[in-house]
Amino acid sequence: MIKKTMAALFALGALTFANTEAQAEEMFGYKAPNSKAAAGVQVFHRCKKCHSMDPAKNTFGPNLRGVYMRKAASLPRFEYSEDLKKSDIVWDEDFLRAWVEGNTLVVSGTRMRHVQITDPAEQDYLIEFLKTFK
Repeated sequence: MIKKTMAALFALGALTFANTEAQAEEMFGYKAPNSKAAAGVQVFHRCKKCHSMDPAKNTFGPNLRGVYMRKAASLPRFEYSEDLKKSDIVWDEDFLRAWVEGNTLVVSGTRMRHVQITDPAEQDYLIEFLKTFK
């Protein structure tokens, strides 16, 4: 019984990963290099209302393609807050994690509003997705 349950859970996990991976390819033309990045696609759904992954397109927020290790407020064709421009932040793992958990705690004068992502696992998935989406 336990073996059958474990096999069913594994199959469900593999199916979920396959669906997420297919969704990432369909939405972004992105082939997730690992399961964490694929899971990050699901978390990114919260971000895509305001952010694009198309380098030629900014929406309410700047596009996030290649954001990992990019200097904050450096993307052309987007009007950032003065506080973010002065921040001297580089979007490494620590700053990305802090930002998605509570961006106004990182830069108080930011104009960004968002749903906080406080679950460390979801933060890991999103960061992995952002790191690998160049």
